[in-house]
Amino acid sequence: MRVCIAGAAGAFGMKHLEAINAIEDAEVVSVVGTNAEKMKAFAAEHNIPHYTTDLAESLARDDVDCVILATPTQMHAAQVKQCLNAGKHVQTEIPMADNIEDAKEIVALQKKTGLVAMAGHTRRFNPSHQWIHNKIQAGELNVLQMDVQTYFFRRTNTNAKGEARSWTDHLLWHHACHTIDLFQYQTGETASQVQALQGPIHPDLGIALDMSIGMKVPGGALCTLSLSFNNDGPFGTFFRYICDNGTYIARYDDLEDGKGNPIDLSGVAVSFNGIELQDREFFAAIREGREPNSSLSQCYPAMETLDRLEKCLEAAQ
Repeated sequence: MRVCIAGAAGAFGMKHLEAINAIEDAEVVSVVGTNAEKMKAFAAEHNIPHYTTDLAESLARDDVDCVILATPTQMHAAQVKQCLNAGKHVQTEIPMADNIEDAKEIVALQKKTGLVAMAGHTRRFNPSHQWIHNKIQAGELNVLQMDVQTYFFRRTNTNAKGEARSWTDHLLWHHACHTIDLFQYQTGETASQVQALQGPIHPDLGIALDMSIGMKVPGGALCTLSLSFNNDGPFGTFFRYICDNGTYIARYDDLEDGKGNPIDLSGVAVSFNGIELQDREFFAAIREGREPNSSLSQCYPAMETLDRLEKCLEAAQ
């Protein structure tokens, strides 16, 4: 599998590069970035044969089978279209789009082309959440409530590496997107009731730095999600699953029960790295000619829920 990574030198581009290095029969053959000199040095450092500042140049190459987009949120939908129209399979970091209209368009385009198109909802692949999902599928657990905290300290435009960002991140369309998709994936239902509140708009960033979201699915399960860019402390996302048969706390690739006892995840998947597992699914779906877990179509209901939550916020202004 010969891969192009767009945004390769960014925080998540590097995570994908590291993941692909751990996958047999997969290699990065092209990287795309905005700074030519930086990309030249990056490609040389990682022994990647081709670099460019123009995604179209990579898409025109015969030695590129598929593309991973680790680019700014606002570029995702347009670049997904560009890849599909060029005949390339594509995986985009989330969100697949930052509005419902673009999301509809790329889902329709994927169906028209028949190519593999996937959104990088890593939580579906983290062994901690996979363990919960497997229990649900086996009829051993039902989610009653998910209590989730997504906390960062980002009062300036910086990425996960602490480097300056050229674009503005968003609590709703990016960070809440992870949990909305996971909640609906774990319950197997789309939220029928939603509510949302946000704090003051930051004068420089133009976004709210604090947000509270509530959701309920028809089966009765609840999700309460708190998000903040004002959290001066440990950061990340922490999930509490309150179930009919136990309580479980997930922190990225770790899982423990409600009393703090660790859950053995060694038999869940071939790796503990959620991004590696996500990329493995992408490549396997291409090779097998099938729809991947976390396809654009499967993740579209999360976009619909995000759109409804955005309307809640707009109505409250």
